[in-house]
Amino acid sequence: MFSSVLVANRGEIAVRVIRTLNALAIRSIAVYSDADAGAPHVELADEAVRIGPAASAESYLSIERILGAAKEAAADAIHPGYGFLSESPAFARACADAGVVFVGPPPEATELLGDKVRAKLAAQEAGVPILPGLQRPGLTDEEILRFAEDRDRLPLMVKAAAGGGGRGMRIVRELAQLPEALAAARREALAGFGDDGLLVERYVERARHIEVQLLADAHGTVLHLGERECSLQRRHQKVLEESPSPAVGSELRRRLGTAAVDIARRAGYVGAGTAEFLVPFDDPDAFAFLEVNARLQVEHPVTESVTGLDLVEQQLRIAAGEALAFAQEDVLLTGHSVEVRVCAEDPGVGFLPATGRVIGYREPRGPGVRVDSGIRLGSEISGSYDSLLLKVIGSGHDREEALERVQRALKDLLLLGVKTNAGFLARLLAAPEVRSGELDTGLLERGIIEPLAPPREAREAAVAAAAIETLALVDRGAGGDPWDALPGWRMTGDAGVVWDLEPAGGGEQISVHVLGSPDQARVRLGTTELAMTASDAGGARVRVELDGHARLWDHAVLGAERWVAAGADAFAFSLTELVVEGSCAQADGALEAPMPGAVLAVRVKAGDEVTEGDVLVVVESMKMELTIVAPWDATVRDVRVAEGDQVAQGQSLVELEGAAA
Repeated sequence: MFSSVLVANRGEIAVRVIRTLNALAIRSIAVYSDADAGAPHVELADEAVRIGPAASAESYLSIERILGAAKEAAADAIHPGYGFLSESPAFARACADAGVVFVGPPPEATELLGDKVRAKLAAQEAGVPILPGLQRPGLTDEEILRFAEDRDRLPLMVKAAAGGGGRGMRIVRELAQLPEALAAARREALAGFGDDGLLVERYVERARHIEVQLLADAHGTVLHLGERECSLQRRHQKVLEESPSPAVGSELRRRLGTAAVDIARRAGYVGAGTAEFLVPFDDPDAFAFLEVNARLQVEHPVTESVTGLDLVEQQLRIAAGEALAFAQEDVLLTGHSVEVRVCAEDPGVGFLPATGRVIGYREPRGPGVRVDSGIRLGSEISGSYDSLLLKVIGSGHDREEALERVQRALKDLLLLGVKTNAGFLARLLAAPEVRSGELDTGLLERGIIEPLAPPREAREAAVAAAAIETLALVDRGAGGDPWDALPGWRMTGDAGVVWDLEPAGGGEQISVHVLGSPDQARVRLGTTELAMTASDAGGARVRVELDGHARLWDHAVLGAERWVAAGADAFAFSLTELVVEGSCAQADGALEAPMPGAVLAVRVKAGDEVTEGDVLVVVESMKMELTIVAPWDATVRDVRVAEGDQVAQGQSLVELEGAAA
């Protein structure tokens, strides 16, 4: 076995590999870009080497810099994880030339299987069925168009011959769509993989995506570890995976496994890999080979759970020249496991990547729950790398228990400061189609669940945010919240505040009117009035009870944003305006500035008659407008400020006279 291994990756997979290295007492060496200097994988490793700036091309994708780090740290081997250089034959060859072991398949096998055209031809030669279509090196647009003129061949899937991850793929249902689809697929393939080669195959409208985990040593043993169900995808990107598949019985498992092993043997494969198959929903026996991923897969933990094997350890042992210590008949699938991918993405804008800083973080724990994470409190989430933040895996005796455990884990997960798909995943797990196992690759595209939480949840979150801010107004402890410093608050009677909250990223503004003290208040939300109590529960949590229904809300502040969560969905609001009602009025009728700031507007002059609720002065403070309103019907005795003035906290703004004063 190796004495030292460099992990040429970042994020959750780097953490995952380093944990196995540490467990095996192998010296672990991390590499990091400037953006990852304080990342968890860097601290977890025995040693870490800087490899360049944030840009991947100058750090994690630089063969020269990775090998330089390996030489500097005297590494015996390099584990590439997945993504970046994991499927680069050039990197594998460069490792061999540098005298360091590449933990992965031989470059010849990677070259063969990394080209979808050559991989399909190899599958055919091995007697494994493939989808009907047109595949050969150098396929031209004219050849594809002539092939598609036979309309019985539609619909078609256009695919990039190189690469993967859903890039360079287009579905074509009408012949008129084909020219643009070909052009777009070639552009995307060239940009992503440096190769605009294409193939086309029959598109199966409703099918499952089933993959088989492979292990092959250098001594001629090739075996499979059962299948994974990966049908739940969005834009050809996997969202949820499980093992075993709810649709695969023992006979189909044997046939799929045999096909995967035959392809691996044909390619001369060594190491861990995955063969992927398309299984028609209504005819599982008519499965067809898709491709082989010549690396560890993101979803490998579900296979580890049901087999009891550490796949990273197996990769290391195979790379070190050891023979597999077990045979095919020794591989048993026990129980069930489900994995979901929690990504930094905004469900409200088509799941586009999101950025931010993690200001609240808590990983779920419990029986059968595993979390593979590459982040921690304070992590900066940039757009430089893949959006995957962590994976939540739930395992149990059966599928129902596994689903329940991963759903409970998502509810217990806390991640504030960057938008994620965690709430979407929780709703997905509860969908009837998912619970019944009636899965196919187009299920999510058919919109079986809403991407965002129901409006009722967003309104309740806004009330919780207002309650938390109102608590801070009253409690001037050492919590560090800027609202703690506000003077002169008497939260009694109808004295109160109106919090104008704007959902981060856009959406309709929500105004929450809090009257009275937090331990016994009334909340007005539009035309609805609710009884509310709020109390600090410790640990950045507040207990909010609305009309007898209580929830614990986690909360955190990032600039003007207030983040709250009481489950898988997290909500962010910007405080656009605070309307002060009565509680900043002194006994002599003077209205004071609740915070330091600049006067934006003065709406009254001496001698004006005002009624309760009229706006008197607007002050900008902390990028938010504070609106000072009349606490009662009165006459303006004096105005002490003008537009543009800077005012101090507690400075008199307007003096009123009248019976209520």
